[in-house]
Amino acid sequence: MQIHITTHDGIPVYLQIVNQVKYLVASGRLAPGEELPPIRALAEQLVINPNTVARAYLELERAGVVVKRHGSGTYISDEGSPLARRERLKILTRRADALLAEARHMGVEFSEVAALLKERNQALNSSKS
Repeated sequence: MQIHITTHDGIPVYLQIVNQVKYLVASGRLAPGEELPPIRALAEQLVINPNTVARAYLELERAGVVVKRHGSGTYISDEGSPLARRERLKILTRRADALLAEARHMGVEFSEVAALLKERNQALNSSKS
């Protein structure tokens, strides 16, 4: 599991961990039942206080993204995250906003962007066949 933190954006480190784990679950990179690194191991990897990782794991547990198994570790919830669909849509919304802003900046009309998306979708679907 690759998590990257930064101290330059003003977002608390524990929230950066929470957000990245939610993203990894929503994108399918972390599967239900998959074990997260132990608190101390992740803290050492990120060079942060173990309490920060513990706080992040607690927030993830409260959100239903992970479950703690006493004496065994922390795992992605078997039911899948109740936030998974919402997180996927949030990720796609940010990307759509960025695409639309870039198109507007480049003087490309929405109808052209929509046509391009439709064309790319058809190309992707035909390549899967």
